[in-house]
Amino acid sequence: MPRAGWVKPTSDRRLSDLIAVGLVTRVFPPQVVDEVIAAAGRTEQRHRALPARVVAYFAIAMALYADGSYEDVWAQLTDGLSWASGWSETWTPPSKSAIFQARARLGAEPLAALFARVVRPLATPSVPGAFVAGRRLVAIDGTCLEVADTEENAQHFGRPGVNKGEQAAFPMARVVALAECSTHAVFDAVIGAYSTAEVTLAGGLFDRLEPGMLLLADRGFYGFHQFQAARATGADLLWRVSASVKPRHQETLADGSWLAEITPSGNQGRRATPVTVRVIDYEVTDGRDNDERYRLFTTLLDPNEAPAATLAAAYAERWEIESTFDELKTHQRGPKTVLRSKSPELVQQEIWGHLCCHYAIRTLMWEAAEQADEDPDRVSFVAALRIARRSVAQRGAFPP
Repeated sequence: MPRAGWVKPTSDRRLSDLIAVGLVTRVFPPQVVDEVIAAAGRTEQRHRALPARVVAYFAIAMALYADGSYEDVWAQLTDGLSWASGWSETWTPPSKSAIFQARARLGAEPLAALFARVVRPLATPSVPGAFVAGRRLVAIDGTCLEVADTEENAQHFGRPGVNKGEQAAFPMARVVALAECSTHAVFDAVIGAYSTAEVTLAGGLFDRLEPGMLLLADRGFYGFHQFQAARATGADLLWRVSASVKPRHQETLADGSWLAEITPSGNQGRRATPVTVRVIDYEVTDGRDNDERYRLFTTLLDPNEAPAATLAAAYAERWEIESTFDELKTHQRGPKTVLRSKSPELVQQEIWGHLCCHYAIRTLMWEAAEQADEDPDRVSFVAALRIARRSVAQRGAFPP
């Protein structure tokens, strides 16, 4: 028996069967969205104006239109849908409260599962700079995102300090991610509180590493046990270390690099089995008496397979993940834009929506570069973002 207030829809077609977000639904197909929603137990039990699949796409669309209101984002989706039907069907905009409640019902888990199910590194061996010594270059790093100033967000995520006894205006969520250097495709991420260190969050990402990858990391990530955990995945490592790390020299190699033994610091080092790494020392000069010394540890021990100069040049690719965060924060989200969600669960949903959106755009850029036989670095992220936004209203995006 229908519940009180339930009204039979005027059409047998449901919004979840019709809605598509152009590029986004091609990268994240409706069937896959439905499957991850069902696996999370979030499939709606009765007909709703905002079914779960629609809300999942809405969460990604919020990242495409980060500066728009709920109503603006909804209009971008449904205006294209109505146009595709020749205006024979229109959709009544739900209230802001209804959208909020629908997002709360969905939660963050389906978006995180959708990201994990679909995303993967994109580059083929033909992409310039994508591989070194036969290994795919990937990098790990972290960034922070300002979130809505609510008591719940502040308690969950925390705030950075700005001056003695003072705190920042907004709480911050910390995101640590793995990204492919050549295509900027983020293929895994973990979201935590601002108070949780990047190096701590990074441990949750190592299970996405695999043999055939070469992981780049800045010196803030180095620790003996962290290094060993990443190495145990079968991936190779190329990590910068601080001057305070003192490896034990074993042998100098023909290219100027040297083999050394490393152990944990302190008393643990006396009992631990030493691990052999290759050490690469070099300087970077910018011509302004501002030289900087670098020391890298790598698991690639053979200088004939990976010469020191090649690895020093490869380490510079670590900065590509910094550019990736700039794309997501400055261009996609908007400079100085605060995430809109007022609860930790919806903050995480919104961040996963941003990561899904960025991956969809980067997929478009990779496909365009492959077709034109160009380096993905030559494709403009800002131009691709504009194309993705326009794709929402394209007739081909909406099935009849």
